[in-house]
Amino acid sequence: MASAAEQLASNINLGTFGKATELKQRIMFTLLALIVYRLGTYIPVPGIDPVVLEEFFQQQSRGVLGMVDIFAGGALSRMTIFALSIMPYISSSIIVQLMTAVLPQLEAMKKEGEAGRAKLNQYTRYLTVILALIQSYALATGLEHMMGPSGPAVPEAGLLFRLTTTITLTAGTMFLMWLGEQITSRGIGNGTSLIIFSSIVARIPFSIANALELGRTGALSAGLIILLIIIILAVIYFVVFMERAQRRVLVQYPKRQVGNKVYGGEASHLPLKLNSSGVIPAIFSSSLLLLPLTAIGFLGADASSPWAQWISQYLGHGSPLFMFLYAALIIFFSFFYTAVVFNPKDTADNLKKYGGFIPGIRPGNNTADYLDHILTRLTVLGAIYMAIVCLLPEFLTAEFSIPFYFGGTSLLIVVSVTMDTVARIQSQLLAHQYEGLIKKANLKGKR
Repeated sequence: MASAAEQLASNINLGTFGKATELKQRIMFTLLALIVYRLGTYIPVPGIDPVVLEEFFQQQSRGVLGMVDIFAGGALSRMTIFALSIMPYISSSIIVQLMTAVLPQLEAMKKEGEAGRAKLNQYTRYLTVILALIQSYALATGLEHMMGPSGPAVPEAGLLFRLTTTITLTAGTMFLMWLGEQITSRGIGNGTSLIIFSSIVARIPFSIANALELGRTGALSAGLIILLIIIILAVIYFVVFMERAQRRVLVQYPKRQVGNKVYGGEASHLPLKLNSSGVIPAIFSSSLLLLPLTAIGFLGADASSPWAQWISQYLGHGSPLFMFLYAALIIFFSFFYTAVVFNPKDTADNLKKYGGFIPGIRPGNNTADYLDHILTRLTVLGAIYMAIVCLLPEFLTAEFSIPFYFGGTSLLIVVSVTMDTVARIQSQLLAHQYEGLIKKANLKGKR
């Protein structure tokens, strides 16, 4: 069976893109907005010694700060105005989404339609400001205590530095939040996802050049580099296949007669994705596990102390305990977040409200139990798939000592955003083609 993207592509004339003026404007606006973002990742925060900062981040490249730096496109390691990137906004969005499932007031607000969603978005913005202030102040304080072989990272530490750094980083995050919303409304695709996507893609040329340099110097053999390329391509194909995989549940609507006309009787499908939780479980799991290692380096803990050595040995990248906990946390958060984003009870109630039913299943609680049973089995497969993708680079690093780190979370984000953006472009082209056909039909009718 052809995929949805292939079916859309088969219905679109290639010449349609040249006539889709609005689509070209949206794509151009998206590109210009992303260029503005990338330029901002090179504007440094004043008062910081870049040499000491570079030395520190070379040591912390495998911790939480290293992972955040990937999502920030290198802005954190350069300590620029976009050092926090859009992560506080993503964190606040996840928190509001989780609280919506817990607090009845927020859940009722979510069901109010457009007005309720607008209120929730406003709460998300307020929470973003609070998180950005906390994170930027903590980062400024940590920079003041940072010492390197060349001296302190902040030569003139004090209240003025903390204040200016906190305001600068918070303003940078709020600007990115606004820019992401503008891309979503006036561009093409989800603005937040595209900002993270551009950050990860911006590091790819450097990573490729680094791997080729290691191959030239003999640190990596040519056969190992070719094997790595094959593995990356195979994993990309696997991720695309699994992200498109879904279980379609047949939903039937009964016939009803109004006067002399008969309405309804059609059948549709309820699509249930194999991976309903997206990349959130991988981000949560890696952040929790990398937090102790980052705390050791960021707080200046004595590396020779027993507890620091234990954490470095047993919770470091590639250790069996790290990989076991990583897989366990991914599976746990996959089930937890899937339960948050999809409520079988609400879906069953909506089907019953509009007269829909699953053949062979009674409406109401039986339908909810049936959907929950299907979703549980899908989540088991989705969690295993995500654990495999995220643990593969850990295994390669531990067994083959490959310095070229290819993160599963980054790959999931890049592939998912690419698929979503391409689907949106194809939908715009298809809609433009239908508009052209309707105009031609109207002109012929007037004749």
